[in-house]
Amino acid sequence: MAIKITEECINCGACEPECPNNAIYEGGVEWAISDGTSIKGMYTLMDGTQVDADQRHAPVAMDIYYITPNKCTECQGFHEEPQCAAVCPVDCCVPDEMYVETVDQLLAKKDKMHV
Repeated sequence: MAIKITEECINCGACEPECPNNAIYEGGVEWAISDGTSIKGMYTLMDGTQVDADQRHAPVAMDIYYITPNKCTECQGFHEEPQCAAVCPVDCCVPDEMYVETVDQLLAKKDKMHV
């Protein structure tokens, strides 16, 4: 399951540099699959939509940091636990029940992003 940042976020930015998939963005910033990954060309998002990896997408949140579930792997294959949650001073990085994935699915996503 992906991680999400709740409204309790204080915009400290501690989480952003910890993400090995560059899945965390400052509020209001557009995101792309290619940011911080080795993905080139067409990519299939979690909802089945095919996009160019360099295509910019609307921010998930405007006022707080956010995690795009299309790139979040809960740090599987990198760390023992999600690093955003480990460094968050207000514990606002929590599992996102809308995006349930198995460890195998998360590892496959990680492998796809970091060839």
